[in-house]
Amino acid sequence: MKRFGILAIGLCIVLAVARAGAADDEGFVPLFNGRDLSGWVNVNCAPNTFTVRDGMILSTGVPTGVMRTDRQYENFIFELDWRHMRPKGNAGLFVWSDPLTAPGVPFSRSIEIQILDGRNTENYTSHGDIFSIHGSTMEPDRPHPNGWARCLPSERRCKPAGQWNHYRVECNDGSIKLAVNGKVVCGAGKCKYRKGYICLESEGSPCQFRNIRIKELPSTNPKPDEIAQTAQDFKSLYTGVDLSGWKAEPGDEGHWVPKNWRLDYDGKSEAKDKNLWTEKEYGDFVLVCDWRWSGKPVKRNRPVLLPSGDEALDENGKPKTVEVPDAGDSGIYLRGSDKAQVNIWCWPVGSGEVWSYRKDKDMPAEVRAGVTPKLNADNPIGRWNRFVITMKGDRLTVELNGKTVIEKAQLPGVPKRGPIALQHHGDPIQFANLFIRELD
Repeated sequence: MKRFGILAIGLCIVLAVARAGAADDEGFVPLFNGRDLSGWVNVNCAPNTFTVRDGMILSTGVPTGVMRTDRQYENFIFELDWRHMRPKGNAGLFVWSDPLTAPGVPFSRSIEIQILDGRNTENYTSHGDIFSIHGSTMEPDRPHPNGWARCLPSERRCKPAGQWNHYRVECNDGSIKLAVNGKVVCGAGKCKYRKGYICLESEGSPCQFRNIRIKELPSTNPKPDEIAQTAQDFKSLYTGVDLSGWKAEPGDEGHWVPKNWRLDYDGKSEAKDKNLWTEKEYGDFVLVCDWRWSGKPVKRNRPVLLPSGDEALDENGKPKTVEVPDAGDSGIYLRGSDKAQVNIWCWPVGSGEVWSYRKDKDMPAEVRAGVTPKLNADNPIGRWNRFVITMKGDRLTVELNGKTVIEKAQLPGVPKRGPIALQHHGDPIQFANLFIRELD
């Protein structure tokens, strides 16, 4: 009898697992198994931002960020229940999303379906709004009062905080229809993109989700430029709530400060080593890093660099300078080397250069030229910038705001492995969206 009981229990578990991935009579399959977060990827949140309990996904709302599906979806019907746990809570559902967050924000390029409580205005409602964010586009089914690319629901059907609400979202051939608690209230068409990931959003307050399921519909063959970016196994280096994964030292406290999705530095660390280093060492990798100056710029004269890496001279043979608004100096150290530093500064040549290699007269001319930016791609002071830094062997490529400023520059003698650091140079700066993809 004992053996039969054990076999019966085992059979029940097998059947339960099988049902979790099987389609029901309507063709829906679960996107959440009720036990864990299999099938979902935490993009930029803390490890405990999204957890599972009693068949629900619980979001703390901290930090602001997203969790996405592990694969893309094109045409589908998606359903879920949600409830806020306190009045005026904020969350969201993203469809046709990129896998990573957009530059300078904690959200991905996508179409957002609002999940908000008790904040209705003439321009937005607390639930049911559909709108494009961070580079996506759409046409609302009804004109917005201010002409925004945002569809307001025809009626307010959501229950208040503490009570469950049901969303049914039909996405097909670039169009969206949203039903709130059983009735279609809004929609949009001509969406771009129309294939991508599905995300649950964390935005400042506790929210719960359950009964998440999807029914895929036949493809309508989107063009390549209508498909979101494909995930490439990037991992977040920053939790948004603390400095886990970084070597914070005595004297850093109060200076390197986690502030939700941003990491603020006031330039005044009192630590022995004021730079902030990763605990882990890396060899070949692709690093994504957003940054912006947070201090007030002042006008300073800065040198003009030639493509060779040499400083330009004026008609009198003296170093040529130009006046620029200057908010500071910082950088990113690669593989534990302060010589292999990708500069962040306000010089005319722009950010991205490797100063110590450029200034080293013992380096070959092609090395010094290679580490000098091809163009200035910095955004104006106060706006966010995005680095995509690739290290393969001793070769460095730096993209800044979508433009290649350093291409396969050689860094002779650079270590094969080492930690990465955000540089202290005495000036205030903010970092965000720190992601890494290891290549070795």
